[in-house]
Amino acid sequence: MDGDTTWSIGELAARTGLTVKAIRFYSDRGIVPPADRSPAGYRRYDADAVARLDLVRTLRDLGIDLPTIRRVLDRDATLAEVAAAHAEALAAQIRVLRLRHAVALAVARRGSTPEEMDLMHRLARLTEDERRRLIDDFLDAAFGELDADLTGIRRTMTPELPDDPEPEQVEAWVELAELSGDPAFRAALRRIAEQHVADRAPTAPRPDTAPLPDTAPRPDAVAIVRDQVAPALAAGVDPASPGAEPYLAAVTARYAASLRRPDDATLRRRLLTLLETANDPRRQTYSRLLAVVNGWPPPDDLTPALTWFAEALRTRMPD
Repeated sequence: MDGDTTWSIGELAARTGLTVKAIRFYSDRGIVPPADRSPAGYRRYDADAVARLDLVRTLRDLGIDLPTIRRVLDRDATLAEVAAAHAEALAAQIRVLRLRHAVALAVARRGSTPEEMDLMHRLARLTEDERRRLIDDFLDAAFGELDADLTGIRRTMTPELPDDPEPEQVEAWVELAELSGDPAFRAALRRIAEQHVADRAPTAPRPDTAPLPDTAPRPDAVAIVRDQVAPALAAGVDPASPGAEPYLAAVTARYAASLRRPDDATLRRRLLTLLETANDPRRQTYSRLLAVVNGWPPPDDLTPALTWFAEALRTRMPD
């Protein structure tokens, strides 16, 4: 293109595909100044104006404001700096849009009421820090100041909603947030934590057992039941039948050994109380929702094993 060639505003509009009105707007603001004026006083534009207009159109399409565009054209800011800052802003907008899209899909799937939709929007739009504070408050109520050994358990109960969640993750997060605010569930989880800590407190060894270090790992009662009762469930053993005896004895023996206490009525009442507390359906619901939010595999449903064993133990407890 000949550097001495100039065009009228109409000719420049034809070359760039912009309207005369748009070019005049940019020209009046000094973004695309004319190179010259005709004898009659009309503005004339050169090749630099074409290049500037191409850049202006590209940056405007990206959503960059005019003051920033002018800084780029005037060399007050490099294009790389502006592009990097704008890319970061766009990424944040995309995350917000994805979250809103997920909320809309979740609402459509649930057939939510206007009140539920408002709640979903408010909970889903919390910042990461706000979500963290909400869950920290819940976990503090359950585990706070109990025992340092619960740090790992607390970590495994912390939901982490991704930046671009799927609709089912948003829905699960909202349900989980609602559940975490339930005072009754908080109290139940606190009782479970207290029993867990009590089971791990140092105890004197039974006279008929060798002493174990206090740091020796002690299997969780729920895990013991899950592992020992699985074959009974698979075989369809009635918890009240004599066939349940070997499974019950295996659980109570392991539990007694872990506490270094005798397998007597006191220990069995303690175990029954623990399992009945742990068998709160809200606990299983929390685990299921947590897995969805964090993208984990679905957790095992412990309800059948805990229910079976609690019934087996209860029918054999003295009045």
